[in-house]
Amino acid sequence: MSGVRLVPWAEDDLVLLHRCNSAEMMAFLGGPVEPVALERRHQSYLELPWSGKGTMYRVDLDDGRAVGSVGHWLTEWRGEIVWETGWMVLPGFQGRGVATAAARAVVDLLRGTGGPRYLHAYPVVGNAASNAVCRSAGFTSRGECDFEYPPGTKIRCHDWRVDLDRPALHEITADQHGRPEH
Repeated sequence: MSGVRLVPWAEDDLVLLHRCNSAEMMAFLGGPVEPVALERRHQSYLELPWSGKGTMYRVDLDDGRAVGSVGHWLTEWRGEIVWETGWMVLPGFQGRGVATAAARAVVDLLRGTGGPRYLHAYPVVGNAASNAVCRSAGFTSRGECDFEYPPGTKIRCHDWRVDLDRPALHEITADQHGRPEH
């Protein structure tokens, strides 16, 4: 899907966060959270760019409708500082390529920034849709792993990774594969 724009998270986006806090949307993330926890999450999204440790975005369609969120933030994974990403797309817009387009946009934003080399995503093993997004967005599976989310709750996830120092698959020409271009 084309026509996806990432807009830095703003004060008015709390409404979108409330819309995403449903049993359906939060099924793989420990379920809906209390309003106070949602307010804290919203504040952390607003503060993230000022910390220099990432950015959260509202995902808009070209017509201006806010349909979800995506972000990237620094995290430690197996002794290394890496980028982590995650996304949410409202139910009425799922299955249309919105999450894949948003994930690809984050990859493109992080390429060449001089930050950590790798971007990871950790969807729950049973979350077929998010695992498919990783595959479609050019992430490489690193296998299953144990993860803690929400804090204190262990979940089984897939570790997906993109090497930000390598060109995206759609940027590689036939010549780079050793075949002549026509």
